[in-house]
Amino acid sequence: MTETATWGDGPHLPRARGPLSAAVIRYLTSAQPIPPGLRVSAAGPYGHDLQVALYTCYELHYRGFAGVDAALEWDPELIRLRRPLEERFLTTLRRDASRHTTLTEALDTLLAEPTEGHGVSHFLRDEGELWQLREYAAQRSLYHLKEADPHAWVLPRLRGRAKAGMAAVEFDEYGGGRAECVHAQLFANLMTDLGLDTSYGRYIDAVPAQVLATVNLMSLFGLHRALRGCLVGHFATLEITSSPGSRRMVDAMRRTGAGPAAEFFYGEHVEADAVHEQVVRREVIGGLLEDEPWLEADVVFGIDATVHLEERLASHVLDAWRSGRSSLDLEARPV
Repeated sequence: MTETATWGDGPHLPRARGPLSAAVIRYLTSAQPIPPGLRVSAAGPYGHDLQVALYTCYELHYRGFAGVDAALEWDPELIRLRRPLEERFLTTLRRDASRHTTLTEALDTLLAEPTEGHGVSHFLRDEGELWQLREYAAQRSLYHLKEADPHAWVLPRLRGRAKAGMAAVEFDEYGGGRAECVHAQLFANLMTDLGLDTSYGRYIDAVPAQVLATVNLMSLFGLHRALRGCLVGHFATLEITSSPGSRRMVDAMRRTGAGPAAEFFYGEHVEADAVHEQVVRREVIGGLLEDEPWLEADVVFGIDATVHLEERLASHVLDAWRSGRSSLDLEARPV
């Protein structure tokens, strides 16, 4: 027998949103067998039930959950359920998100900054209120409090220029060796300025399913060596689009008086990600495709899937805000 290992102070488990997520949570908390007749095909691929089930499985590879045995990370029953969840999500993304046939086309789209933007950062810069900035930070905390972690999984799967370039960017994301400069800590400081709870996973029950899909995508790509090209495409999308978006967020934070740490987080990304963009395009993508040119289609899909899910999230958030409504789950609204 091995000693049971738990994270006593880990994040709380999310609440179930349907039969799939309920089965996963019951298994983790009381070892109730996962029903063999669960129909993954009946669940909406972007819906709360499937996305919460996936998120719960994936978080076992990060910090786990309070009171949950750490040995369940690679439990065969959970993996047996996770695989069809992933396939349903991934198959739908391949159907819905594929937009470009070449890497040049995909990168040109990312690099083209629209003259009249209508995204979330444009809205927040021009007319956003403090409560909307707080909602946005609560949503993004599911990723930013573990920023760079999903992408670190790709390092042992790369070599040469791609590995060196990826490691250089990740080193910056982790604060260049200084704990107080780790980007996840900088985001926690931003949340403090905004009066939010900085506990890891605190807002899992309040965010819409569209947020979970964006977070699950990077875990899906990161955990599968076969999807390493997709993960590089995902990472490239974040780094290439980050600098101009972060500049708008600095303006939003300053205009609303959000606080110095809130401004600093995005100001740091304006400068750092402008450099990272060059490294990712030339060294990470360039090095990867020099070694494995057959992965170009995967890099393109990683870009397209990321953009697709971000657009779905932006549409949900902006529709709510322009109607004067919260973009969060009203039953668990935390801010």
